[in-house]
Amino acid sequence: MKRWGDLSQDTADHLSAHSVLDHAEMAVVVTDRFSNVVYWNPFAERLFGRPGPAARDQSRSLGIMEKDHPLAVELAKHVLKGGVWEGTFDVKRGDGTIIYVRAQAVPLRHQSGSVTGIVITAREAMRSNEREKDRYGLLERIGERLAGSLYVEETLNRVAEMLVPQFADHCFIELMDNGRLTRKVSSHVPGWSPPPNTWAPIGADINYPTGHYAEIALRRQETILVEDFSQTNYPSPGEASTRLAAEIGMTSAIVAPLCVRGEILGLMYLGLSNLTDRRSPHYDAFDRDFVGAVATRVALAVDNALLFEEERHTAESFQKNLLPPAPLPELDGLEIAVRYCPAAPLASHGQGIQTQVGGDWYDVIPLSAGRVGIVIGDVEGRGAKAAAVMGQLRAALRAFAQDDKPPAEILARLDDWTHSIATPEWDDSGADISVPPIVTCQYLVYDAWSRQLSFANAGHAPPLLLVDGTCSELEIEEVGKPLGVRARGINADLVYKEETRTLPAGAALLLYTDGLVDRRPLRDADGRPPSDEETLAALFGKLIEISDDTVENIAEAATDAVPGEIDDDMAILVVRSARDELDVEERTFPAQPIMVGEARRMAAEAFSGWNVPEERAELACLLVSEVVTNVVLHAANASVPRRDLVIDTTTPFSFDESWDIPGFEDEVVNEKEFTLRLRRGGESVWVEVFDQDLRLPRIRSAGENDEGGRGLYLVDQLAKRWGSRPTREGKAVWFEIPTKSR
Repeated sequence: MKRWGDLSQDTADHLSAHSVLDHAEMAVVVTDRFSNVVYWNPFAERLFGRPGPAARDQSRSLGIMEKDHPLAVELAKHVLKGGVWEGTFDVKRGDGTIIYVRAQAVPLRHQSGSVTGIVITAREAMRSNEREKDRYGLLERIGERLAGSLYVEETLNRVAEMLVPQFADHCFIELMDNGRLTRKVSSHVPGWSPPPNTWAPIGADINYPTGHYAEIALRRQETILVEDFSQTNYPSPGEASTRLAAEIGMTSAIVAPLCVRGEILGLMYLGLSNLTDRRSPHYDAFDRDFVGAVATRVALAVDNALLFEEERHTAESFQKNLLPPAPLPELDGLEIAVRYCPAAPLASHGQGIQTQVGGDWYDVIPLSAGRVGIVIGDVEGRGAKAAAVMGQLRAALRAFAQDDKPPAEILARLDDWTHSIATPEWDDSGADISVPPIVTCQYLVYDAWSRQLSFANAGHAPPLLLVDGTCSELEIEEVGKPLGVRARGINADLVYKEETRTLPAGAALLLYTDGLVDRRPLRDADGRPPSDEETLAALFGKLIEISDDTVENIAEAATDAVPGEIDDDMAILVVRSARDELDVEERTFPAQPIMVGEARRMAAEAFSGWNVPEERAELACLLVSEVVTNVVLHAANASVPRRDLVIDTTTPFSFDESWDIPGFEDEVVNEKEFTLRLRRGGESVWVEVFDQDLRLPRIRSAGENDEGGRGLYLVDQLAKRWGSRPTREGKAVWFEIPTKSR
């Protein structure tokens, strides 16, 4: 030994598990799941005596006397389910002497977590104070179990599991609900349950008659002991209830009110009967005091659980109302399914309420002419603050999306908004040190008629593409920085880039937040959590199995694909493109007045072929005329986009010659044109008119004698929706007409 506390090599060699157990002055016995003794140390052999060759089960090998065999069997079942028990037995040793043994039994677990047997520690004890130690040990274990409970139902069931069958044959717990007493727990000895229409079941309202011992406990707010039912007489709660109590031989009961902060939460009822064989079939004053102590702890745990559930409900309602209302709108050429799961509470961190909600969100935004904006995002952090930031960002993005700007520009504006909502902070010198929230987000615009998907990404995980029985990440060439990270002075165009893909017919796209894959891991046989690659592989494998299923089933399968408890809130959005082509008609016309009639004729023929109701078709054709006329009237004032002049350098060209190139003027005139596009959806038709004028239209206030200025006013009054958006070549004016009568 070189330093104090260091062990010599000789001493260390003797510190094996078997060596320590051999020297322990306490019996240690290990049994398998079938109560066969597989190990005991030398002290156990001296305490219980060496077992005979025929003694295989726990009761006979340990010498537990026959009267305690039923209790030993029930307690073994309790421990094999993961519980802990501590108590006393009468033991008859091999030499015929009888001793009083205090024992504690705990489950023996495999590395995987499954219970493979029972570990029993025991020692000889004096009878005088063992019952008190039993009660205090039970009270301590109840306190430990209640400390880890955040839900009312779980709290009450944990209490019943600890008390039945070790302390009681029957346990009822009833809570006050709007002035009524409602039964929440009805637990009994294993293998027995009350017949129907006898004792009130879980969920039933309980009305104890005046003078009943439970009513007295509730009224006086004190624990009531009924030591022997044969020596007392109380009003009956019901004929069937009294008859059942007589059949099973109810012998004794204790009723304790659950009181906290001067308020009565309910009652806890414990009873003994002839269904079990106990040393004493009656409770006494010591038991009454013990139950009163248990009731105090239970009342505090229930009060905490009720407060937690109330705040959890408030937080989840807050989060739910910030997300798009269900069900999502039905959109042409697109199947949609969504899921949102709040994070499980972190009870051990003492912040279970705060971790219930977060900043994950999804959204589906109807845009012009049947196009759809698709959003998935995640605000860093948890709690109400993250959810509030999420609500502001979602509202801002919906407003920005209505301008029909490219996805990269939408994210750039949202990034500016993220900086503007940062909590103002200044250092000692007065410099602004505000830190904006960090947000990952992906915004996509999908056109169901062309199946074209345009998107920009701000640091978010790429969507998963499911097509033809395969699953892969959607290829993204430019992943921008999360919102709120871009430094001042850096142009947003350098951070967020727009990309375009064409979705295959019938392909599904799964967008998700990191809560889907970042779970509280279930460790494998080696004791290590799975890697990110293993987690994604498990998710991919599950999605491949159901890639051709409905979007609802895909969303459900993705929710459960990754093992482990949800550690962060999770949002999932699944969309599938249409398998069939959608109806569309498109034609380009010269911007000449005579083409107004041609455009109207094209629209009428298309609507007729699509079986649009005559009244709806006539209205749509009228508005086509108004919009096209507006385009033609303003075409003369439109600036034609500049085109490069290409000169054939192989032919000598004299600067003295005229610059009048044959056909050049005609080409310039003919460049003024417009395109009419008609689309049919399930319940509407969309009309789009494209031209090269960069000026967006606006409704004018026409006077009584003005000949024009009323076209867009008619569109605004008669169409369900209308608008305009800039395009690369100019602009597009669009409107929607329902095909069903309003």
